[in-house]
Amino acid sequence: MAARRTWTRPCRCGASSRHGPAPEGGQATPPRALIINADDLGYDPGITRGILQALREGVVSSATLLVNAPDSESAARQARGLAIGLHLNLDRGAPVNPGFPREWRTGDGGLDGSRVDGLPADVVEAEALAQLERLERLLGQAATHLDVHKHLHRHPEVLEGLSRVARRAGLPVRSIDADMRGALRARGVATNDHFVGESGATAYWTPERFAQALAALPTEGVTEWMCHPGHLPELVTTRYAAQREVERATFVDAHSRTALEQAGVRPTDYRVLHETPLTRE
Repeated sequence: MAARRTWTRPCRCGASSRHGPAPEGGQATPPRALIINADDLGYDPGITRGILQALREGVVSSATLLVNAPDSESAARQARGLAIGLHLNLDRGAPVNPGFPREWRTGDGGLDGSRVDGLPADVVEAEALAQLERLERLLGQAATHLDVHKHLHRHPEVLEGLSRVARRAGLPVRSIDADMRGALRARGVATNDHFVGESGATAYWTPERFAQALAALPTEGVTEWMCHPGHLPELVTTRYAAQREVERATFVDAHSRTALEQAGVRPTDYRVLHETPLTRE
């Protein structure tokens, strides 16, 4: 069993100079907030470039970084000052925690996503902490929140280990459904109220779906739109490749920005949850 390390984060009292601009509205959660988060920053140079373009030129307002991927270090340097969380990777690549148990690794020493449902919570906790610490070293700033590559926190022990780190660090965690939302809040972890997004055989975020999701945006609570913008991958092989170009085009399209402005919606990031109650009525 992995040894548990003690780690605490300094109290967040308003916006930190180590972040980019904090969300507007002070410490109170607005009646309705939209977070547009791009997954997979650092996965590949082409994917990284597309995400950064969507953040700087488009309407994407947040991203999550893989810290044990081919482009992690370069992506982190380029993303400093932006709203960046951790995209916890338990699926592939080398573990960051040197004490990650050998019996849970692949033959070449890597992470094994096919067995993650059996990982003990203590192992998940130690690896999540190691990845969060690496993110902060690479970025030179604190993470905004935590989510998990391939939503592997749908497995109970992964959710438990991740929640321990989130609770100690004072960070929100993405929830993808009502059951996960309730489990996180029962553990004292802040999370979003609503979630939209998928990655399948075809591009999820087209202009048409963007318009439909905006029209259906809940009038209350914090909603996350998960997205995967990017250019074609250069180093990695992934089933979600050309689809990323479609999503990037959707989020940098001037029509998307105009639609949000007309709806009175200004996308924000997970820091909107940092100073708010952990549960909602």
